[in-house]
Amino acid sequence: MQGQDLVAALTNWLKQQLDNSGQKGYVIGLSGGIDSAVVAVLCKRACPDNTLGVVMPCFNDKKDAEDAELAARLFDIPYVTVPLDDTYRLLAETLTGKRLEELDKKDINLANLKPRLRMATLYFFANQRKGLVAGTGNRSELAIGYFTKYGDGGVDVLPIGNLLKYQVREVAICLGIPQKIIDRRPSACLWEGQEDAGELGFTYDELDHYLLKKEASSGAREKIDYLCAANRHKLKMPPIPDF
Repeated sequence: MQGQDLVAALTNWLKQQLDNSGQKGYVIGLSGGIDSAVVAVLCKRACPDNTLGVVMPCFNDKKDAEDAELAARLFDIPYVTVPLDDTYRLLAETLTGKRLEELDKKDINLANLKPRLRMATLYFFANQRKGLVAGTGNRSELAIGYFTKYGDGGVDVLPIGNLLKYQVREVAICLGIPQKIIDRRPSACLWEGQEDAGELGFTYDELDHYLLKKEASSGAREKIDYLCAANRHKLKMPPIPDF
């Protein structure tokens, strides 16, 4: 399935999920990247009268929020902007007992607070509006567990969870997502200047090819296999005793 067929199928799927849930709309975190733009536009198509985008800057590049707002305005998606800088600062300083300026911005334990604060923010609006939180994780990210548990992984539906990254780009083109957003270097917005490829050690093109063909350089293959195994727990419900 490609292009417009995917758009139609995903839009219908989102309509069905809403009908099955008994909820009234969708809430999406807008990061300025391609995944969130695609999910937001699909949700808007599925539920044109009750879709809300939430822009949540938190010590990241101001261009992220600008691109997020650009997508919202272009597709007439109502949105709110909720700065989380002060909330993050307070929590990080409370947990560490240090001033934020003294902390390592690349400390993953602290960086993961950001998507968890965003998750809490999204559910505030979802509960307020009787809506579902639509996640932006794609199949490539899910395969290696590249998301924060109970952060950007804490969602109700994953509309593009069966699409590899290259397929997300195809859908974005069909939807008319601005080229500047399609061409953005993927980032989880964990710290300013953070890029997925730099953190992972391989590109999404390499990851997609490996997931499809099981072919990759030895270095990329080892890293991908390691992440798949180490993060498998993220894709499962918490275990409970079977007695």
